[in-house]
Amino acid sequence: MHKQMTLFFAVALAGLTTVSTAQAEEWPTRPIRAIVPLSAGSAVDIIPRIVFEQLSKQLKQSIIVENRPGASGTIGARVVTAAEPDGYTILAHSSALVIAPSTVANVPYDAIKDLAPVAALGNLPLVLVVSPSKNIKTIQEFVALGKQRPITYGSIGVGSPIQLAMERLRLSAGFKAQPVSFRGAPEALVEAMTGRIDTYYSPVLPALPLIREHKLVPLVVSSPIRSPVLPDVPTSEEAGYSNSAYRFWIGIFAPAKTPSAIIDKLSKEIEMALQVPEVQQKLAKLGVQSMSMNSKQFAEFVKQDLIVNTELAKAAGISVH
Repeated sequence: MHKQMTLFFAVALAGLTTVSTAQAEEWPTRPIRAIVPLSAGSAVDIIPRIVFEQLSKQLKQSIIVENRPGASGTIGARVVTAAEPDGYTILAHSSALVIAPSTVANVPYDAIKDLAPVAALGNLPLVLVVSPSKNIKTIQEFVALGKQRPITYGSIGVGSPIQLAMERLRLSAGFKAQPVSFRGAPEALVEAMTGRIDTYYSPVLPALPLIREHKLVPLVVSSPIRSPVLPDVPTSEEAGYSNSAYRFWIGIFAPAKTPSAIIDKLSKEIEMALQVPEVQQKLAKLGVQSMSMNSKQFAEFVKQDLIVNTELAKAAGISVH
């Protein structure tokens, strides 16, 4: 009887594997919906669109981007966790996904259990900028000011990646700081440029034109390595502040029960898209740094980053809101 049951389950498992493989071979047979939990024009919107344009050509299917902003990205993420796990609804998200559990009350899903990581699109460095009127030329001068009085810095909501990056630098360097909330990067950059706030840890993309026009002074970048579009700007760790680097990553996810064969196929197709020279050139111009890893490696990275951000939010005293 035991041998018969074992044989039955082995045959059943083989059948499921065959069905899953067949689904992946046929997939996709219709357009794919990609949810972006931030507004159009944000880095988390622009970067996936560049990849999706090439991915659509490879899959010979349209990828329809749908922006669902709000509640620190949890509204859009919830749409995907509640979707059919058939490969036709995917999520483009950022490190905000693993910050939300520590900073947002009653998140309606489990970031690890309810989503399947598919592919990392890249790391987007942040650049710490100040107004020329502040007469601050180096990060050391900036830190010295912050030890005399609290630095005011722009933050896009409580628990945003920008706030976490700033808090990591603050904890490493030992200065005082006070967040000032804004709706988005453009508003925060204007306030930093005019000197009404001391600084903003900005995504490279919106800050770059203002830096090139000498309207903002760049002090450090948040990434572990220098940004290719700001090669003369040191990383915060190069500047002498250990454990101050922060990864603001962007990646693709699917509902948790999506067949593994579809996840693997989508992951490989995205990796192929990221190798296309035109895609690489467009991403490089935005300062995106490669994060080459397969779906399993990305899944492990997301798990670890959840732990890192949970500990960081606690150390920074950022409470649930």
